[in-house]
Amino acid sequence: MKEKPHYLGHRKRVREKFLKIGAAGFADYEILEILLFSAKPRDDVKPLAKKLIAKFGSLAKALSADADELAKIEGVGEAAIVALKITQEVCLRMLKDEIEKKQIIGSWKALLEYCRASMGHNKTEQFRIFFLDLKNRLIADELQQKGTIDHTPVYPREVIKRALELGSTSIILAHNHPSGDPEPSKADIEMTRKIMSAAAPVNIQIHDHIVIGGAKHYSFKANGLI
Repeated sequence: MKEKPHYLGHRKRVREKFLKIGAAGFADYEILEILLFSAKPRDDVKPLAKKLIAKFGSLAKALSADADELAKIEGVGEAAIVALKITQEVCLRMLKDEIEKKQIIGSWKALLEYCRASMGHNKTEQFRIFFLDLKNRLIADELQQKGTIDHTPVYPREVIKRALELGSTSIILAHNHPSGDPEPSKADIEMTRKIMSAAAPVNIQIHDHIVIGGAKHYSFKANGLI
C-alpha cells in the first residue's frame, strides 16, 4: 500500500489548530500556507509560504504583490496567484463595507484602514478620490491614474468634472508613497492647492488629502495644510 504524503497529516493538524484557537495564534507564513492548501493540493506548501514571506516581508505585502511579481517565484502558479489575489480582494471589500453608505467623517479609522490595505504596499503611486454627498456619505471611491514609483499625474479640472458628474459636494484625496515615508512633497502640496482652487468656484469642499506610506499616514488637514 502506497504511503500517504507526510504533508497530508500536517494539513489536518493545521486545520484542527485553526478551528481550535483561531487565526490569532498563527504566524504569517501559516496563514499563507492555509491559503495555498487548495491551490496546491498535492504539494507541501509550507516551504513556499515561507519563501513568500521572505520575499515580500509580510502577509499583507505578499497579498498585495502584483500577479507578475508572484509568477516569477518558483512554485507559484496560476491557482496560487488566484488564491492570494482573491483573498486580498475579500479583505478590501470587507474594509470598504465599513465606509460605504456611512458618514466618512465619522468613520475616519475605517477609511485609513481601507487606504492602507488598498495602497499601502503598492510599489507605484496611486491616486484615489473619495466622492461624498451632502451628508458626507460615500458616493464613489475611484482610482485615478496609476503612476511611476514617485509620481502620479493628477489633473484638477478632471477631478472637479468627475465630482460634478457624480453630484458630489465634497471629496477626500488619497495617494500612496511607495518609499514608505508619508511626508508630502512640494509637488503634492502644490497639486492639492490647485485642486482646492478648482473646487472653490463650484462649492466643492476638499475635506482632506491623505498620504499613505506603508502603515503610516499624513493628513493635510491635521497638519494645517487644508
